[in-house]
Amino acid sequence: MYPTKNDLPAKKREGLVEMLNLHLASSLDVMLQSKQAHWNVKGPNFAALHELFDKIKEAFVEYSDLLAERVVQLGGIAEGTAVVVAKRTPLKQYPLSLTDGLQHVDYFSDSLAAFGKAVREAIRTSGDEFGDQDTADICTEISRGVDKWLWMLEAHLVGK
Repeated sequence: MYPTKNDLPAKKREGLVEMLNLHLASSLDVMLQSKQAHWNVKGPNFAALHELFDKIKEAFVEYSDLLAERVVQLGGIAEGTAVVVAKRTPLKQYPLSLTDGLQHVDYFSDSLAAFGKAVREAIRTSGDEFGDQDTADICTEISRGVDKWLWMLEAHLVGK
């Protein structure tokens, strides 16, 4: 940890940094999964899904930045290399053989839902356990966005 004049106690900042780096790894994993789907989607909804997956990727670039920048603001080091992401992400490995649009939507929506659940838990942990409403607010912002993208994906599964 780097020295900072941030008034949160060092132990709490260390815990927050650890939690945020875990969510950073998951966020980067989701971002890469969205590109995997974007590159390989096929089927009747190709154009809409191709574009949707890319918009989700753009959102997750922003979420990753929010998480990483908060880590650094707290005196930590943002850890977002591919090796770190592969070691830390709790998300299931994205199947490389998927091509059908609805298969991508179904699998990718599972990843979004899992990430959303973890971020909602981080809202509670940040505020209640660590006393950091700023981090809780960042996680709330991310959670709202994830829920929106999940809704847009799941709309493709109606009537499946």
